[in-house]
Amino acid sequence: MGSRKEKGPAGPGAGLRVRVWGARGSLPVSGDRYRQFGGSTTCIEVRCGGHLMFFDAGSGLPAAGQALKAEGIAEAQIFFSHCHYDHIMGLPFFPLLFDPAARVALWSGHLAGTMTTREMVASYMRPPWFPVEPDSCRAGMITHDFRAGDVLRPYPDVAIRTAALIHPGGAIGYRVEWGGRALAIVTDTEHRPGQLDPSVLDLIRGADLFLYDSTYTEAEMATHAGFGHSTWNQALRLALAAGVRQAGFMHHAPWRGDDELMAMEAEAQARFPAAFFAREGQVIDL
Repeated sequence: MGSRKEKGPAGPGAGLRVRVWGARGSLPVSGDRYRQFGGSTTCIEVRCGGHLMFFDAGSGLPAAGQALKAEGIAEAQIFFSHCHYDHIMGLPFFPLLFDPAARVALWSGHLAGTMTTREMVASYMRPPWFPVEPDSCRAGMITHDFRAGDVLRPYPDVAIRTAALIHPGGAIGYRVEWGGRALAIVTDTEHRPGQLDPSVLDLIRGADLFLYDSTYTEAEMATHAGFGHSTWNQALRLALAAGVRQAGFMHHAPWRGDDELMAMEAEAQARFPAAFFAREGQVIDL
């Protein structure tokens, strides 16, 4: 198990591999201050052997799609944590949507009972917000709706547990279980001071890797109550309480550059050596 850069695809006999296509929150950024950790918004690729999934469709998704085309892959499953702009903005530019040979499955559960996944996508992929509507996409596109707490089975040997998170408008946390490994992705959630969210603890317990919303510092939380985000300090509290093997911090604030993130990473690693701040392009094998 480890964290490293990798060029080759994960084949049918490979293990559970995580690739970060975007780790930024709120909006994309660019410039010299963002070279180490990247500027694309949330998009996490997960490969369980030959199975391919994405969690969130931020601005990192189009580059991921180009990489899939280069590999000759024409099938993908995309799971939304929620539908705020930074988590969906890459979907209309995902190359597979416009490939008639491709198959794309979309999953969401944060709007259960109020809006289906298809309705959610159609509400923003339409004029005047975007020139092409979902019905114009040439790929075979199917949608799946679920409720927080459901266990999803996108493939017979993959189980994905779900839980509701604390975020304006709702959000979903995921735990992917495959081949005796577990990955938890918990982004866009707010913690209560002095408390550990029992839903998050249950989702991450004993995970090989835990990715968590670490938008703010502890000092910033005092002036951002109700914004729906958390801190790396809270991620460590959760990781230690739940016996997580690795803790990765993501959803970096758009104003936070490389120097500050590296300093925070060093502070976190002094307390938990298996902690890191997620970098765009990073690959983690579990």
